Amino acid sequence: MENPDIHVRSVGTILPGAPVTNTDLARHFDMTASFEQWIDTFVGTSTRHFAFDLGTGKRLYSLADLATEAGERALAGAGIGPDDLDLIVLGTWSPDLLIPATVNVVADRLGANRLATFQLQSGCAGAIQALDVAHQLLLGSRHRTALVIGADTCAKHYRTDLDLRTMEPARLINTVLFGDGAGATVLSREPGPGSAVLRRVSVQMVGLGRPPGQTAEWFGWGDQIPDHLPISEDYKAIEEHVPTLTVEMFQELLDDLGWVEDEADYLLPPQLSGQMTDRITARLDMPHLHEVSCVRQTGNMGNALPFFQLERVLPMMTAGDRALGLAIESSKWIKAGYALEKI
Repeated sequence: MENPDIHVRSVGTILPGAPVTNTDLARHFDMTASFEQWIDTFVGTSTRHFAFDLGTGKRLYSLADLATEAGERALAGAGIGPDDLDLIVLGTWSPDLLIPATVNVVADRLGANRLATFQLQSGCAGAIQALDVAHQLLLGSRHRTALVIGADTCAKHYRTDLDLRTMEPARLINTVLFGDGAGATVLSREPGPGSAVLRRVSVQMVGLGRPPGQTAEWFGWGDQIPDHLPISEDYKAIEEHVPTLTVEMFQELLDDLGWVEDEADYLLPPQLSGQMTDRITARLDMPHLHEVSCVRQTGNMGNALPFFQLERVLPMMTAGDRALGLAIESSKWIKAGYALEKI
């Protein structure tokens, strides 16, 4: 018996608050105009959105707030309600609490009950890991419809009182790289208007013997370490490995599906930053592909980003079009990707 087609029915996204420009950051942190130029040149992000007030540091939105809104928009787009769901999967690296899991808070707010819920703790690959879990479960006989969510907020790790003038670039990067947001999609065994088929999802941990490229701590009262940074990155390692892993994942998806390069129409590349996206697409060297990116306007929103790309590409696709979405996680090195086809 052949596996059923799993359809991407709809996508919903949300960005908290007004966009924060590089000028806003420079003004808040009392930096010079060269700081703005450094962000443009080194990072390539012009705006981002925060779930907190930059002036006061006060939290304005929780992760559950954003994930619920994205979920509601995805359900509305698919024309279904919470009672139609068989499972919800959330990918995030920044849950509101250790317990209860944020996915269950979201389910409660959506009005969903008596369904399977899963929360995956992961960085940039978490959204595609969540797609993979939902896709595999829908291929079985028990479930027909899933809500998949990717969301992250950096509020708990972002300090608005730092003196950036004393920071070295390796530490400064995390202050300008990230933003907050949430996205969600409805997957179903039943097609809908404008839907596309999720042909394949692939996730591989490739970090054996390789030091983490990024770490994010979760401090409790008993394990706080003085002067220990909550977030750290080996940006040189990221610059070196992410483009290579992207090319590997892209080719593996094509080979797995029996597609050739010319049969792909859209590329949804990893969205670490605008500059890294340029490096990745240059390394792929496939100018015939239509690139779908948003990180220059949104900042790096972690697990939300793939859904913003998906929201953009679905209306572009016509019958026969194919799209490949990719994400690389540097925490312990995960390469992930998925393939869509409009039928």
